Amino acid sequence: MREFGRLITAMVTPMKPDLSVDYERAGELAQYLVENGSDGVVVSGTTGESPTLSGSEKLKLFETVVKAVGHRAAVIGGTGSYNTAETVEFTRKAEATGIDGVLLVTPYYNKPPQEGLYQHFKAAAEATSLPCVLYNVPSRTSINMLPQTTLRLAEIPNIVGIKECGDLGQLTEILNGAPEGFRVWSGDDAATLPYLTLGAYGIVSVAAHVVGPQMKEMIQALLEGQVPQAAAWHRRLHPVFKGLFAVTNPVLVKAALAMTGFPVGPLRPPLVDATPREQDALREVLAAADLL
Repeated sequence: MREFGRLITAMVTPMKPDLSVDYERAGELAQYLVENGSDGVVVSGTTGESPTLSGSEKLKLFETVVKAVGHRAAVIGGTGSYNTAETVEFTRKAEATGIDGVLLVTPYYNKPPQEGLYQHFKAAAEATSLPCVLYNVPSRTSINMLPQTTLRLAEIPNIVGIKECGDLGQLTEILNGAPEGFRVWSGDDAATLPYLTLGAYGIVSVAAHVVGPQMKEMIQALLEGQVPQAAAWHRRLHPVFKGLFAVTNPVLVKAALAMTGFPVGPLRPPLVDATPREQDALREVLAAADLL
């Protein structure tokens, strides 16, 4: 299995002014992220506006990013949806693009029970030889995958980890029961340090678009036992974490990229660009963090 790494960035999808996908810019962004600390990238996750991307656009994005980063970083494709049959079919197609793994979100809107979640993820994992990372994000999906379900799924050989957005109690239950080698990545930038302190492996980050090197420093400091330094990094970065999520993600991270010199274009409806007031507030946060 390809090593996914501790700092994975959930990559935005660059768009042209006409709202078509800017594949050339996507390749450049992937390279930029890898050069600035990312061990891997998630393509076509929620931050990548996956709900408004077509299947063919996602597949081309996977191919584009794989070609752009080569063997320098892991490329994980977001292939999950609320339809098990479509998730299975699309995951099979995605494997042919050369990605290193898939990210499978809990089915949203139809809110399956825990057994339904188990069967959904089991079917997706059995449809591919790629390593699978589960994604539990109750704030987006309105369903929480319980630790018991996660641990059942962890017994499936190619389910190798989870991007978890539950509370610290839920994280602890997963870590206490997980088989050796099963990894947990935080799905919340602000929870990176608390998660790592409890034994999580890393972070699938949004903020790494603009503070990748700094997040790398924080993670490395903790791994080396330099807890005060890691905590200082967390406190310094917290206003950025908070500022980027003042509006629905990825509205502000796209604005932040433009402000810091790496514009990636607009958002597809129903998302809209940040208002002047939102941009002013974000600019103050970035300026205070010496990012402008």
